Amino acid sequence: MEKSKTFHRKKIVAAFFVCVLLFAGLTARVTYLMIFRSEHYSQLAQDLHQRERKIKAMRGRILDSTGAVLADNRTVCTISVIHNQITDPDRVVSVLSKELGLSEETVRKRVEKVSSIEKIKSNVSKEIGDAIRACQLDGVKVDEDYKRYYPYGSLASKILGFTGADNQGILALESSYEEYLKGKEGTILETTDARGVQIEEMGEERVEPQSGDDLTLSLDMNIQQYATQLAEQVKKAKEAQSVSILVMRPDNGEILAMVDVPEYDLNDPFTLPEPVAEEEKQDALNRMWRNACINDTYEPGSAFKIITASAALEEGVVTEEDTFSCPGYIMVDDRRIRCAKVQGHGTETFVQGTMNSCNPVFITVGLRLGVERYYHYFEQFGLLEKTGVDLPGEAGTIMHKKENMGNVELATVSFGQSFQITPIQLAATVCSLINGGKRITPHLGVKTTNSDGEVTHTFSYPVREGVISEDTSRRLKSILFEVVENGGGKNGKVEGYRIGGKTATSETLPRGTGKYISSFLGFAPAEDPKVLALCIIRQPTGVYYGGMIAAPVVRQLFENILPYLEKKEYTDSVQP
Repeated sequence: MEKSKTFHRKKIVAAFFVCVLLFAGLTARVTYLMIFRSEHYSQLAQDLHQRERKIKAMRGRILDSTGAVLADNRTVCTISVIHNQITDPDRVVSVLSKELGLSEETVRKRVEKVSSIEKIKSNVSKEIGDAIRACQLDGVKVDEDYKRYYPYGSLASKILGFTGADNQGILALESSYEEYLKGKEGTILETTDARGVQIEEMGEERVEPQSGDDLTLSLDMNIQQYATQLAEQVKKAKEAQSVSILVMRPDNGEILAMVDVPEYDLNDPFTLPEPVAEEEKQDALNRMWRNACINDTYEPGSAFKIITASAALEEGVVTEEDTFSCPGYIMVDDRRIRCAKVQGHGTETFVQGTMNSCNPVFITVGLRLGVERYYHYFEQFGLLEKTGVDLPGEAGTIMHKKENMGNVELATVSFGQSFQITPIQLAATVCSLINGGKRITPHLGVKTTNSDGEVTHTFSYPVREGVISEDTSRRLKSILFEVVENGGGKNGKVEGYRIGGKTATSETLPRGTGKYISSFLGFAPAEDPKVLALCIIRQPTGVYYGGMIAAPVVRQLFENILPYLEKKEYTDSVQP
């Protein structure tokens, strides 16, 4: 019996010590939480009673080189509802369905959904947003937002791109310069009670958004507009599939205009010119948005003879006075490759052969170079690399592997066939050959500025020196001047200016379809080029020779923009 009492007392004492230890542990834990973790749990408690709404930042504008605004913002509203704060759901449904043009069923479903906040509609005009705000509906939030707006509609659509519903850049410059344009979102914090109803006397806390930076381009709206007008005219006149015009500064790679018609309405980028089946819509949109100047490759044809001439002059395998004989064709191994002039050009110098765009002359020169040396210059000129243009989706060159090139492949490449490059690659490469031998990077972005007009970033681009010698560059320009002055490019002549250039006509693949690509590349002044233009007309009807239909387009372009550029350069030079 005594043993039982003793055991019972021990159990009581043990239980007492356990309780003491538990209480001490609990006290220590509470003390730790109250003293060392108080800030954390206070924040959690506050978060339970706070509701956060995002305030979108105003996106930076896109400006041309003259300061014209190409991409701007319009104030719009986002309409949302907070279920627990709605006191008259029927009135809310009635007003919102009427003002927003939505069915009552759609609005009621969202109004009755139990959630912290439910979006009804975004990108609502400010006028409608103000009208809804004036109704003072409990539980309805009208937050101001921004929607991208393009003042010139379809102008430069293929290079500007557009934004999505969340105002994020989707295509072209809007996408590639997203980090500079997007800004930083703000927030609205409101305090609620346990039921989720806002405590009015607590007010709202706002963290203001930070606007994105403005992006200034090298693009000149005046040149872009005129080039677009010319492209649309020749597309209509020749019933062509599409027309591209590139205008660049050879000295630094700045793009002054980039046109690829047909273009599309930037303010309505998801509407196709013609209806298609729903399952085909996305492919059709992708084709409509595609910029052939950078996204597509083509056989450049005789314009590529500029590259062959440069390599041959630099390597010393030909001089301007070398003579050739053209009977209208040339045999390469077992292949008979004809000249555009079936009866042949007879005896001609290298300069005359370039003026005549004679295939046998350039095949002969290409064979003199040989595969190894020709491929070396192909690489040295940067043709196997992408140009690095500041637009997304640039396509690369499609070229034979060196080990797979024989005499026939070398012959066809020499006059611009059996491989493909992009228009931007051709223009950038020729710029590098006529500017003294500097491989430039074609680009549009120049700088960004903040809302105070202060420069926040100045963009720089790679330049590779010594692509060819200055002497070769000088000789090349002289030959290309003769092409326009007295040769096949004479339709590109401009009164009062010395123009250099080269025509091209290439057959589309597969061969034998009777479809062609006509082009002309010109630059001015011939001795010291300040501007280069490339016009490409795809699948024209009727006459399709580049010298007949593409050269006149560049001539008209130069007739208008050369005096403008001279005046602009003078004006810029006298600015303080």
